[in-house]
Amino acid sequence: MNNPKLILYIAASLDGYIAKPGDDLSFLDAIQKEGEDYGYSAFISQVGTVIMGRKTFDWVFRAISNVPHPEKETYIITRTAREPIGKTQFYTGDVAELVRELKTKPQRGEPGGVIYCDGGAQLANTLYKEGLLDEIIVSIIPVLLGGGVRLFEEGIPERQMQLVGSKAYETGLVQVHYRVM
Repeated sequence: MNNPKLILYIAASLDGYIAKPGDDLSFLDAIQKEGEDYGYSAFISQVGTVIMGRKTFDWVFRAISNVPHPEKETYIITRTAREPIGKTQFYTGDVAELVRELKTKPQRGEPGGVIYCDGGAQLANTLYKEGLLDEIIVSIIPVLLGGGVRLFEEGIPERQMQLVGSKAYETGLVQVHYRVM
């Protein structure tokens, strides 16, 4: 069996922001379309484990009044220890060490499985700098925000990407899928 892959699956504005100032995600509303999930169901069916930053977790928890991905083994990366909620654990240790350990464990889904990095930017940048991201899937939202939370920060190491695929949708969203070289 292949080792699990760590995939960042995230949405960003055309100018590279994943949130407006104040961690506002309302720009995502522009591409909401009844019955369209932009490949998310197919993606999440391959996922065995989710890792997520605490700010992203807090935003999603407020939005849906529940833990995201309750059926998945989930690690919320935080500085503050908390009791687990079901399969959701609050992890205060070294995230790179956690991911290296997860990459040695079998995951549900496709051969090799998937570890899903569900944001946010701080976590994605840490994993990228550590060379732990295997693939990046970005849904580009057709809007220029001009400010907010950048997906990738200035000064990250240069790496080549290999295009796995891309798809354009009626709403103007374009999803690009790259393998990190």
